Parts: sequence; structure tokens; C-alpha cells
Amino acid sequence: MSIAQNLVELLSAKGLTCATAESCTGGGVGSAITAIPGSSAVFAGGVISYANEVKEKVLGVSRETLATVGAVSSETAAQMAEGARRLLQVDLAVALTGIAGPDGGSDEKPVGLVWFGLATPDGVRTEKAIFQGDRARVREQAVVHALGMLMAAAI
Repeated sequence: MSIAQNLVELLSAKGLTCATAESCTGGGVGSAITAIPGSSAVFAGGVISYANEVKEKVLGVSRETLATVGAVSSETAAQMAEGARRLLQVDLAVALTGIAGPDGGSDEKPVGLVWFGLATPDGVRTEKAIFQGDRARVREQAVVHALGMLMAAAI
């Protein structure tokens, strides 16, 4: 059984709903969830906020945050998750923003760096991970990590 299937079953059993705000994964988390039959009962939708303008105008990430700490940051991930939870009116929202590569990395923000935000009724928290591998592998690992965060929040 896949983690996405486990998530859908858990959310359904608990009567919880979820949503996503994705940048570097381009909808991969939402795709994994909606591949599961019955996901429509628990998954409201997602925002693919690849461009900073979408992060700001749709999800409500502050312009100041984007200007000072950048799109790939704890603060942006938190604001993305909060924005998705508010916009889609769900119990849980996960957000991802990172550098999948092969270009775009720096010493401070290497390729493979992904910040995650998780918004729940109790507030928001963030996590960071640095994944290894090519672009596809980084994105795949980020999707699995985000699904795991939703699972942990639903338990």
C-alpha cells in the first residue's frame, strides 16, 4: 500500500481534509493523492505556485518575505501552507518550495534543498530537507516527504 493510499484512508477515517501549495514539485503531491480512489472526499485541491507572483497574489506570501529571505525559505513555506489552508478551507495544508536543479543552487541554498510548511488547526511548522539525486529524484523525494508530513499531522 502506498503512502498516498494510507494518507487518504487515514484522512477519511478521521474526517479530515487537506490541500497543497506546491512550487518545485509542480503538483506532484496533489497528483499522488488524487491517484487514489476516494481522494475526492479528503482532498480539496492545490495551488501550483511556481512563480513568486502566484505565491504572493494567490497564497498571500508577503512581498517582504520574498524580497528578504527568498522563495526557498522557512518563512515562505509557512506562508504558503497558511495561505492554502485558508484559501481552500481545509484542516491540513502542506507546502513545498525548493531547488530541484540541476541549476539554481548556491552555497547557502544548494540544489536539492526543499522547505516544507504544514498548516493545521494548531498552527504552522516548517521542516527543511536536502535531497540527493537528479531533478526527478529530488522532486520524488520531496513528494514522499510532504505526504509523510500530512500523515503525521493526521494521526
